[in-house]
Amino acid sequence: MTDTKLPPKFSAPNGWILLDKPHGLGSTQAVAAVKRNLREAGFAKTKVGHGGTLDPLAEGVLPIALGEATKLAGRMLDASKIYEFTIQFGEETSTLDSEGEVVQTSNQRPPMAAITAILEHFTGEIDQVPPKYSALKVDGKRAYDLARAGEEVELKTRRVTIYSLTSGSGFSGDDMPYSTFATTATRPDPEIGHEPLELADAITLTAYVSKGTYIRSLARDIARALGTVGHVTSLRRTKAGPFLENQAISLDKLNEIGKGAPLEDVILPLEAGLDDIPALDLTSEQAAAVRQGRVLTGQPQADGLYCAMHRNIPVALVELVGGTTKVVRGFNLHDVAE
Repeated sequence: MTDTKLPPKFSAPNGWILLDKPHGLGSTQAVAAVKRNLREAGFAKTKVGHGGTLDPLAEGVLPIALGEATKLAGRMLDASKIYEFTIQFGEETSTLDSEGEVVQTSNQRPPMAAITAILEHFTGEIDQVPPKYSALKVDGKRAYDLARAGEEVELKTRRVTIYSLTSGSGFSGDDMPYSTFATTATRPDPEIGHEPLELADAITLTAYVSKGTYIRSLARDIARALGTVGHVTSLRRTKAGPFLENQAISLDKLNEIGKGAPLEDVILPLEAGLDDIPALDLTSEQAAAVRQGRVLTGQPQADGLYCAMHRNIPVALVELVGGTTKVVRGFNLHDVAE
């Protein structure tokens, strides 16, 4: 996964554990599992936080920050993400997933051709009403707490961006046909000569989305636009910011850390959370200045965010404007030779 070398044992680790969160485990429980294993491995004082909540019913990529990487957790929350999800047509539930009670039904099943055609209408900037069973706050209280108490919840429409929305799970070849749940309906008059109309009981889609996008709301709105209702039966995050699912480890692999397995086998370096921005190499004098929060001037690079590095050690997340570099987030990391 990575050839990162950690400091000597019992030094506080700084970096990322990328967990392939299983179904049924909440994000807070995942963080607790990481803390428990670190404690059992001798790293009890390590600061831990996650970079983007996943519902207990959802699976997939959950970045968990350790030590100095927790300074980047907020940036990870703002990152774009990719999800694979399945919409089951015919029933809408209170939670918009399989956990809720059925609140509306329909006998209508959308034609496969209609599904393909409508996806473009949900691509780009769209307005979306979040699910009432969400962590958003209404008058200081979580929406899901109000909904569970039987109170009426009204959430404001928000604008989000769907960068791409395609049918299928994103796998190639025959791994996952774009709908495993299609049925065929024959037209009433066989003399018309048209091919049988393929209807879908469910569809698997892949969405590349901006921060703040609710996949359950997207599924609800797609189903309604197709003249029916639906809810999410499976949801998997395959990418969060720069992190991909092939970098993630299982809960079993995580639990080996508490039993003595080397932490360096599962940890990604702090700068892995910044793989989508360029590096800025500093001299020893520049690195010392940046660590003191001082401004660097006369930099020839283009404007933008950079990961300032010295001897392959992250010094700070910096912003460069007009040749002037200012610290956005400083990291308390040093080369052992310094």
